[in-house]
Amino acid sequence: MARSNKFGDGSVFILPAVLLLVLVLVAPLIWFFIQTLAGVGTAAELLTQAWSIITSRAVVTALATTNWISLLVTLLVLVISYPLAYYLANRQGLRFTLVLFCIIVPYFTSIIVRTYSWMVLIGRNGIINQALLSLGVITEPLTLLYTKTGVLIGMVYVLLPYMVLTLYATMKAIDPNLMRAARGLGANGFYSFTRIYFPLSVYGVVSGSLIVFIVAIGFFITPALMGGPSDVMIAMLIERSVEIMFDWSGAAIMSLFLLFVTLLLYGVYYRVTDVRRMMGA
Repeated sequence: MARSNKFGDGSVFILPAVLLLVLVLVAPLIWFFIQTLAGVGTAAELLTQAWSIITSRAVVTALATTNWISLLVTLLVLVISYPLAYYLANRQGLRFTLVLFCIIVPYFTSIIVRTYSWMVLIGRNGIINQALLSLGVITEPLTLLYTKTGVLIGMVYVLLPYMVLTLYATMKAIDPNLMRAARGLGANGFYSFTRIYFPLSVYGVVSGSLIVFIVAIGFFITPALMGGPSDVMIAMLIERSVEIMFDWSGAAIMSLFLLFVTLLLYGVYYRVTDVRRMMGA
């Protein structure tokens, strides 16, 4: 006779994590929104104020900038990460370890340190400009810092590991015998890649792109330090509403809107992503 499981299906073991999540994330968010929106007035007045804030020129511009930069970052990260993930999925030994080391170790470094490092590299008197001037490639320093280009460089560097690891998990689950069989039947490398390998990896492309885009829309430190006056993203606008304008209700409404968009995108990610499938189960 089988012994009964004292803990059922094991769900009891996730209770500490759930309680911690509620205490450090859910409860503070609820408290913040209640405290800042309680003095606005009736529900109708709150909706009117929320609509006026969300449709204001500053917020619309910040949202457009946020989505455009996030989209560009996602595309650039995808273009850079795909060959890196492909290399990792088809290599072993020292080369695999070195490439993975270069991708993972910076991920555990403070984002402020990484951002300031890029500011030193791409500044007007930075290493990159000085090297190009010394080689005679340019006659005057390039304007890379405090521009959209600087924001893209910094954000792409920070978000690269998210895409690489997601693609690697998907590519590692692809049976290499499929490509060998295609070559054995006379298919060239390009045909095998476009008709077999890439369609099988699209699942990771979609999942990784959603992860990068979701994280990018809430970015603050990198665009704040490396961007210019025209590169104000929604997170920066929320910070300015609190620190400069002391408009807590406006910041709460924008934060709630950003949270809603993030949860909506996460819902899409949850629907299209199956971790078991990505790991080959």
